[in-house]
Amino acid sequence: MANTTPEDVKKTVDDTVDKIIDNDLWVTLGTNTLKIAAIMLITYIALKLGRSAIRNVFRVRSKAPLKFSHRREATLLKLLENVLAYVVYFISLMTILSTLGIDIKGLIAGAGIVGLAIGFGAQNLVRDIITGFFIIFEDQFSVGDYVKIGSAEGTVEEIGLRTTKIKSWTGELHIFPNGNITEVTNFSIHNSIAVVDVSIAYEENIEEAEKVIQELLLSLPQKYEDLVNPPELLGVQTLGASDVVIRIVAETLPMKHWFIARMIRKDVKLLLDKHGIEIPFPRMVMYSRSEENEALPLKEKQREFDQE
Repeated sequence: MANTTPEDVKKTVDDTVDKIIDNDLWVTLGTNTLKIAAIMLITYIALKLGRSAIRNVFRVRSKAPLKFSHRREATLLKLLENVLAYVVYFISLMTILSTLGIDIKGLIAGAGIVGLAIGFGAQNLVRDIITGFFIIFEDQFSVGDYVKIGSAEGTVEEIGLRTTKIKSWTGELHIFPNGNITEVTNFSIHNSIAVVDVSIAYEENIEEAEKVIQELLLSLPQKYEDLVNPPELLGVQTLGASDVVIRIVAETLPMKHWFIARMIRKDVKLLLDKHGIEIPFPRMVMYSRSEENEALPLKEKQREFDQE
């Protein structure tokens, strides 16, 4: 390696300074910066306009004679917005690279070869995308549905081609690769059933209790619009240790059975209190041995004394 002389160092510094103060360099740098800023601004505007256009299309589509369900429309809307974002971001990235003087054609060709090689090892990614497509195509579940996937249970927040997001009622967000979704329980497709058990004391008149409860149940559809039909009084369900259990079932709109069950319990409790019908509560009876002895007849006590 040749020794560096002071003249060589001075020449290198001078060349560097000349490049830094070169007007063409700063003009090119400023021009490219403005172009990149303009591309990012156009990208932002394109996303806003594209999403607005998609929502307007769905808004107009909802007024057509042939309609999709609200669940399916929400799912397709979210999916199209995601696809739009991917396409716009890809075009924006390619344009920025072209502005910086990078050969896009060679990059795309190289990416195609690399993508082909990666594709053999990215089987899970391909499986996720294919599974996501069939989830949407077959309408297995949609955005807004209440589902159970594995140990996670909650509302579907988003369905993409690769992942599905579920938010539980306590706030946790579960993200599942679509390829890992093998079994789904959807609670939002069909009507739900509310089951309410009411306990009546053995001392009460069961027939009278059933009569007043039946009259209440017939009036509930006018009070709660989530009820599909008047609740049905099935009758005595079990004979407990200290109570008679009467069962009530009610068909509700999907996922409204918890609310309706709470309201029926409240209304039945107020009704039974109004009619003086007792709902049993746990009791404990205690016997004192001294009191028991005092209650024995005198002859019995004398016999015990003689035996002793």
